[in-house]
Amino acid sequence: MFWRRVKSFLSHAFAVEPESGLSDEDVALLERLAEWITKRKLGTPAVLFLQACEPLNFVGSQFLTFLRPFAQMVFDPAEYRRFVTALERRDAIPLLVSLIEKRMGVGK
Repeated sequence: MFWRRVKSFLSHAFAVEPESGLSDEDVALLERLAEWITKRKLGTPAVLFLQACEPLNFVGSQFLTFLRPFAQMVFDPAEYRRFVTALERRDAIPLLVSLIEKRMGVGK
């Protein structure tokens, strides 16, 4: 009886709430990025890099936040902010990889 209560109490202790999905604007931004990458024939290196760095997507988004003052001189500030916040979500990198693969004709 005691262990059942402990197990029931701890069953949700380390549960992660599901994240809300990406907005339509985020998906459109990732689609434009995938198109830009594949137009320049960088699809394969981009997919390899993204899959290798997928576990660190949140750390990468925080690094991009650190670079914001410099990046906003080159990129549109609103789109850059949207890209950084999209990378904080776990499903952004797999979606970007699948968009690149689909444009390369390799997709599932």
